[in-house]
Amino acid sequence: MLTFEQKLAILDSYPELERRNVSLGRVNYHLEQSRHEKKTVAFHLHPNGNGFVYGGLLRGYETDDKGMVNIRDYGEPELRSLLEASIASLSMFIPEAPAPGKRKKKNAAASESLWTNHEGHTLSLKPEDDLWYLYAGLQLEMAFETLEEAEEYLAEEGFARTQG
Repeated sequence: MLTFEQKLAILDSYPELERRNVSLGRVNYHLEQSRHEKKTVAFHLHPNGNGFVYGGLLRGYETDDKGMVNIRDYGEPELRSLLEASIASLSMFIPEAPAPGKRKKKNAAASESLWTNHEGHTLSLKPEDDLWYLYAGLQLEMAFETLEEAEEYLAEEGFARTQG
């Protein structure tokens, strides 16, 4: 387990994060360039070693109802990996629907498609604005500039189109 000072040193090493001291000796770190309403990356780091990092847009982390991951027992590699994933997830905007005035492409190729691999995992590929978004359920996996780039990636990963 890292000490409070070690956790602060790691977080301070990310220039995109802004440190904010809060009550009871706790410290928060914000990502002002977040593309989401959520700006807090690290929450209530406490001198007793407890603290949280936002993982609400990530897969593979146990989160509380606010999307926070408890980092009390994290070592440096695990903490850095989580921080980098959290920052990346908050730096990418995933629109729920096209903005007013923006139209989806009208051609037939610009529709959602489902892709499945030999293990039965299913991903959905959706065009939104001028990008192609790859989702596993509600979680964004990747974004691509072209349909061809997305299809090439899926084929390389062992996925085949099953619908659309």
